Amino acid sequence: MHIQIYSKEQCPYCTAAQRLAIDVVKEETHTYDKYMLDQDFTREQLLEKFPNARTFPQITIDGISIGGYTEFEKYING
Repeated sequence: MHIQIYSKEQCPYCTAAQRLAIDVVKEETHTYDKYMLDQDFTREQLLEKFPNARTFPQITIDGISIGGYTEFEKYING
């Protein structure tokens, strides 16, 4: 599983998503990348990739958008 987290500065849900991703990759052969707004992507690029995005973070797993932190936590923890 490859996790991508699109986040921004001073975002508690982004930090929580990164912590959860770190826990996931410790246990398995999974990987994750974190991308930061205004460093790795612009707001316009985010909306191109996630047209319905209204919150941060936005997360993909294996290239498929799953939503934000709440959806990510549900996906990982069942």
